Amino acid sequence: MPVDGIISQGEAWMDEAMLTGEPIPQQKGGGDPLHAGTVVQDGSVLFTASAVGSQTTLARIIRMVRQAQSSKPEIGQLADKISAVFVPTVVVIALFSAAIWYFFGPAPQIVYTLIIATTVLIIACPCALGLATPMSIISGVGRAAEYGVLVRDADALQRASQLDTVVFDKTGTLTEGKPQVVAVKTFTALDEASALRLAAALEQGSSHPLARAILDKAAERHAANGRQLPYPSRAGGERRSRRPSSPAR
Repeated sequence: MPVDGIISQGEAWMDEAMLTGEPIPQQKGGGDPLHAGTVVQDGSVLFTASAVGSQTTLARIIRMVRQAQSSKPEIGQLADKISAVFVPTVVVIALFSAAIWYFFGPAPQIVYTLIIATTVLIIACPCALGLATPMSIISGVGRAAEYGVLVRDADALQRASQLDTVVFDKTGTLTEGKPQVVAVKTFTALDEASALRLAAALEQGSSHPLARAILDKAAERHAANGRQLPYPSRAGGERRSRRPSSPAR
């Protein structure tokens, strides 16, 4: 989807994982909202754009991540206060040391003066104090965004060190987010292979995530009754299939 909008006609299955974290495509119909960056897994819709460019939900999320990278936690503000006093002090000490070596040091005075001043600045200047916090915030927030974890501000990262329990409430957060058939159980005289073959026959042509799981399991067990299973629908609603092979003789 290139823009945010509202569906006025049609239905579609939308992959909103990049926006909501939900790995299962969601069914959308008339009146439902659509968001830029989501992918149409199946179906087609007619919709009215409600937000474009920098006004879309995706653009607001990007702005939030950038603001989080530029924000400073409490420890960063403390480091800035210390640096505001410490840096001028170090510069004064370096100049004082250079002056002593210039007037009272051995020849060549200029060489020793530069060496001493540079040494004091390199050793005593709080570079790590002023750079470590911003660099860690930029790296941490950016890395989290790559994995779909959005950080509102830098203070959240600082408070995260005190967490003792993390609760995940979405399927697929810790798993692959792709349904799979792990077992087939029947309650009649029908055996597993026959049940799986019938289920696969019913799901032929469907691009629903659970239908794909059944078709994948049927293909794995060769329970497709000698026919080549169709490819599932691709992003954008494209559907392709192969002709069924001739039955074995």
